[in-house]
Amino acid sequence: MTQEQWGALQDRLCKTIGENNYKTWIKPLSYDGITDGVAVFEVPTNFMGTYVSQNYGDLLLSQLTSVETDIRRIQFKVANADRPRGQAPAKAKPAAGVSDLLPSAPLESKFTFDTFVVGKPNELAHAAARRVAEGGPVSFNPLFLYGGVGLGKTHLMHAISWELRHRNPELNVLYLSAEQFMYRFVQALRERRMMDFKELFRSVDVLMVDDVQFIAGKDSTQEEFFHTFNALVDQNKQIIISGDRAPDEIKDMENRIRSRLQSGLVVDLHPTDYELRLGILQTKVEAQKALYPDLDIDTGVLEFLAHRISTNVRVLEGALTRLFAFASLIGKRITMDLTQDCLADVLRASERKISIDEIQRRVAEHYNIRLSDMIGPKRVRNYARPRQVAMFLCKQMTSRSLPEIGRRFGGRDHTTVMHGVKRIEELKIQDGQIAEDLELLRRSLEA
Repeated sequence: MTQEQWGALQDRLCKTIGENNYKTWIKPLSYDGITDGVAVFEVPTNFMGTYVSQNYGDLLLSQLTSVETDIRRIQFKVANADRPRGQAPAKAKPAAGVSDLLPSAPLESKFTFDTFVVGKPNELAHAAARRVAEGGPVSFNPLFLYGGVGLGKTHLMHAISWELRHRNPELNVLYLSAEQFMYRFVQALRERRMMDFKELFRSVDVLMVDDVQFIAGKDSTQEEFFHTFNALVDQNKQIIISGDRAPDEIKDMENRIRSRLQSGLVVDLHPTDYELRLGILQTKVEAQKALYPDLDIDTGVLEFLAHRISTNVRVLEGALTRLFAFASLIGKRITMDLTQDCLADVLRASERKISIDEIQRRVAEHYNIRLSDMIGPKRVRNYARPRQVAMFLCKQMTSRSLPEIGRRFGGRDHTTVMHGVKRIEELKIQDGQIAEDLELLRRSLEA
């Protein structure tokens, strides 16, 4: 078959499959001759050859045999001008200037498994991330991690990527945010490089996409993401996704994508509990002491911060960093007073959901007493102990002063509040029931 005959066949194919399909899939083919009954075409990418073979192979073969009856099948090879004819093709590589479409997002060096503090709220997510990072076969694909801001999703995503690259440097691991996926998709459309985009995304060994909720409502991006997802799963390539909520709770996400995201292991990173926050602070203190070796921190400061800053680990870590820097600048020991002065704005923000009224109401309900009795003048033990517990929680979970707390408990003096707080601090060490009551109440208030 001559090049002129191939040109005539192209015109017929264009009329058969339509101009858009022709320009996308047939026009880029380069006829390279016939060898032993095999019609050979050069293609820009492996993906394109596979797609044409699967979707237009039969039509193309029938058109070719109408001109050259000896043709039995079609073969596609990736174009490579540097390879002598007859030499086996090398492993496909991105075309020059194409790799800039898909650089992996930079990783935080501090976000490793070694620096991830594990507790009950995140132990399942940590275990699943570890399993994927080991690089062996897993029974779930994709792994979907979800949770609120500052709970460790991105930390785990980075840790997986670091571990995979450490164990197998040759592994093609692509980590990026959903926003970056959309940007690069639009860029490829604008520059008419969709074949390169598809080939590169479908050639990765591990695809990691952070904050997938960002593509919700973007129809074209969702369409491409869906096809990328399917192509990688069909090749047994691992996919790790993160989002700010469960797949079925992401508004404007296509049902077919929701279904795909739910087909693997979906793991919730729960809000941190007191023990986990305290563990995080203790770990971070070691790092801060390396920077400020002469600084000392009073007993109780970390416990206070772990109680008060409960919604966001990033805010918690940032508060500790600020506290050490502030104490270093003024040359003072980190005391409770200095902590409250330095972090006044952070503490105010963290207590907006917890008021003295709410604490009083929850404590009264917990001990099954009337609120009026708890804040009233009666000193009998049945009321006095819950009153002290409530005062202790008000001191720990709000930024209100002792005199103000006293006024909210029937106009009591601040020294009475101090005595109540001190007494509960002693009892929570001596009395397991008091310690359990405090923890239950704290979790209830922070929920």
